[in-house]
Amino acid sequence: MNNLEILILKIGNKAVKDAQKESLKKGIANVYSKNKQLFFQLPNGEITQEIPKEYLNIQLIDEGEKNAELQKT
Repeated sequence: MNNLEILILKIGNKAVKDAQKESLKKGIANVYSKNKQLFFQLPNGEITQEIPKEYLNIQLIDEGEKNAELQKT
């Protein structure tokens, strides 16, 4: 790996860590996946596989619906 690649990885890793910290500050759980299982890091630092209540009300749309919505704008 050359120096540019190392620098890009360092910048990217720092950006991810900063975004994770910011999410937790705002009360938003970070979501991770390992071996196809979801893990949630709650703002209090707890790691759990129980879906936080804030995530239970999220409605996912499929790509077709998403594209149709984007074309309306």
